[in-house]
Amino acid sequence: MEYTTLPNLNKKASRVGLGTWSIGGWMWGGSDEKDSIATVIKALHEGITFIDTAAVYGFGLSEQIVGKALKQYGNRENVIISTKFGLSWRSKEDVYRDSSAATVIKECEDSLRRLQLDYIDIYQVHWPDPNTPIAETADTLHKLMKQGKIRAIGVSNFSVEQMEAFRKTAPLHTCQPPFNLFERKAEESQLAYCLKNQIAVLGYGSLCRGLLTGKITQDTVYKGDDLRKNDPKFKDPQLSQYLSAVQQLDRWARSTHQRSVLALAIRWAIDKGVSVALWGARKPEQLDPIRSIWDWKLTDQDMKLIDQMTQDVQKLDLH
Repeated sequence: MEYTTLPNLNKKASRVGLGTWSIGGWMWGGSDEKDSIATVIKALHEGITFIDTAAVYGFGLSEQIVGKALKQYGNRENVIISTKFGLSWRSKEDVYRDSSAATVIKECEDSLRRLQLDYIDIYQVHWPDPNTPIAETADTLHKLMKQGKIRAIGVSNFSVEQMEAFRKTAPLHTCQPPFNLFERKAEESQLAYCLKNQIAVLGYGSLCRGLLTGKITQDTVYKGDDLRKNDPKFKDPQLSQYLSAVQQLDRWARSTHQRSVLALAIRWAIDKGVSVALWGARKPEQLDPIRSIWDWKLTDQDMKLIDQMTQDVQKLDLH
């Protein structure tokens, strides 16, 4: 395992973090609590010290599961819990953005209760709220940090311009954009800006909703409300293009580095400069390949070859 330090936190952060959107079940075809708790505990046993969740994941369920798992595992002082606010809901069909001061304060208390914690390591705005001034949200987060309820302040899905506006009112410690081999928009914008300004980047979607695991085929079936049913990346003709690129990357990674495409995808994100690459899992065995991420690095020549192998699918730009 590789570790790094994140701004304003006195703990070691694993360079791979566990993403828990799918554990919440919503938009992923349901959740199994026993498997989910076992997955979080396995991640912690493997040396992962960074767990990423959000209030809206399963409408509180993901946070509850993370809280139960952490209670079982213990060692709270060495685990970084990152959660998000700002997506409120009246029902599963009625989710809306709200980062107003009163909502931030209430959501923080709700998340602390569900997580069974007395402080949150990183508290992030999940999505920009067009109806609330950025300064209002930033000021409220700064107050929560001074009160000790949160230790670091983050944003997710913010543009560089929005981060600039945020930093006029409060410190900004982390930024969480989508970033993977196929979806690279953040590289020249958020990633470059954060590297320049000592803001840690938490890259989400490192495995591109499972495409980069090497397990998805033309015959994969998605259950219930799984969002991949309606994601254009998972429909032909685009799916065939993505799967062809995955096969090419897998063959190259195995012949050159004796690693799978999954290990390559995570290693690529880390070597591009993200502080923590988020890996979504909801079954313990999905974390089995974790040790193949370490003890190697991609060279400049490797990066050029990877760019060539993915240039066609990068043009698809299907977010």
